[in-house]
Amino acid sequence: MDATSAFGEFARQKRIQLGLTLREFCRRHGYDVVNMSKVERGRLSPPQKRSYLERYAQALGVQEGSDDWMTFFDLASSCAGRVPDRVMSDPELLPKLPLIFRTISGKPVSSQKLRELAEEIRRT
Repeated sequence: MDATSAFGEFARQKRIQLGLTLREFCRRHGYDVVNMSKVERGRLSPPQKRSYLERYAQALGVQEGSDDWMTFFDLASSCAGRVPDRVMSDPELLPKLPLIFRTISGKPVSSQKLRELAEEIRRT
């Protein structure tokens, strides 16, 4: 599954949890049914403007600051090929990104580096 499809599926599941059809959701919140259908099916990337994403997340009932809120914005960032802003602005995490990228791509990483990364994750 690519990032755009993952975002769309996440949004679709949130809408379904609200008990709304796509048409009803769009009618209530002023969205275009065709575009929202494309977003949910992974045919159209989500908007990248923060204010639009916040409005969309709130319409889906995603609570600000929740894990779902972070997932929503992380998936939207990945659709644009970007590392999420909250990661890029973390001075402790930023230098560890190369290690994280190597680890998830299956490249060799020393056991010591992996232990350090695990410890860092546990502290956060």
